[in-house]
Amino acid sequence: MGCRTALLRADLSDPAAAEALPARAAEALGGLDVVVNSAAIMERRPLAEVTPEDWERTMALNLRAPFFVSKGAARVMEDRGGAIVNIADLGAFERWTGYPVHVISKAGLVALTELLARALAPAIRVNAVAPGAVLLPDDWTEDARERIKITTPLRRLGGPADVTNAVLFLLENDYVTGETLVVDGGRRVR
Repeated sequence: MGCRTALLRADLSDPAAAEALPARAAEALGGLDVVVNSAAIMERRPLAEVTPEDWERTMALNLRAPFFVSKGAARVMEDRGGAIVNIADLGAFERWTGYPVHVISKAGLVALTELLARALAPAIRVNAVAPGAVLLPDDWTEDARERIKITTPLRRLGGPADVTNAVLFLLENDYVTGETLVVDGGRRVR
C-alpha cells in the first residue's frame, strides 16, 4: 500500500512508557502526524462493588494513558503540527450505574480533549469521538442487543466503520478542535 508501518509495544498503564511511545513511533516512522488514543477497558461493576484496584486499572488505561501519550506526542509534534483523536464513549454523557468507573474515566477524557485542544493550539488539534452502541459486550444476550437496537433512533447498532469515518473526518478537517463527535445512532437525544 506504499506505507511504512511499525509494531511498537508499550504498557500504557505505565506513565513513562505511555509518554515515551510517540517519540518511539516518530523514530520508527520518520515523523508523527496523528495519534489516536483508543486503548481502553470497560468493566461492569456496580458502585457498591468497585474496588480501589478496579478504579486504578480503569483510570490508568482510560484516562492516564491518553494524557501521557498526548503529552509525549505534543513534544514530538510541536514543530510540525499534528492531530490527536481520543476515543471517548457515549458513557461520558450518560450515567450508566453498572459502569461507574468507566463513565467517570470517559467523562474525564472528554474534559482532557478540551483542555489539550486549548493548550496545544494552534500547532496540534485535539478532538474526540464518542461511540455509542457499536461493539457490545460478548456476554450480552440477544434480547439485550435487540433492546439497544429498538431504543436507538436509527434502529440499528453502529459498526467499526462508523467510528473510523468519524475519526477520519476529524483528522481531515483542520478547522475543528476541542470537539467530541458523538457517533451513536441518536441514542444521546432519544
